[in-house]
Amino acid sequence: MLGGELQDCSLDPMTGWYRDGCCNTDAQDTGVHTVCAVMTTEFLDFSLSQGNDLLTPMPQYGFPGLQPGDQWCLCAPRWAEAFGAGCAPQVVLAATHERTLDHCRLEDLLAHAVDAP
Repeated sequence: MLGGELQDCSLDPMTGWYRDGCCNTDAQDTGVHTVCAVMTTEFLDFSLSQGNDLLTPMPQYGFPGLQPGDQWCLCAPRWAEAFGAGCAPQVVLAATHERTLDHCRLEDLLAHAVDAP
C-alpha cells in the first residue's frame, strides 16, 4: 500500500489468507483478505450482525476469536461495508495489500490509518 515491502499484520493471533501473519493474497482468495485492521468492539459487533462471527473461538480451525485491539487481515469488501455503516476499524497501511484498492478508496483508508504518511 505504501510502496514498500508488505509488513506483517499479526502473528498473535496468526492471520492472513496463508495464515503466515501477512495480508498477502492470490487469485483463490475470493474474500480478498488484504486489509490489516485493528479490531474494535463496534466493528466486531457489526461483523457479527452481518453473519461473520469473529468473536467466538473456533479451536477446530485454529481460530482463537478476536478481541478489540487485535490486528487481523480483514476482507476488503467487508471493510468497505463497515466504512459505509460508519464503523470501519483503523488500518495499518504498511501491512495492507495494494489489492485492497480494488474495493476501498485510498482516501477512506488514509482517514482510518494508524500509520498514515
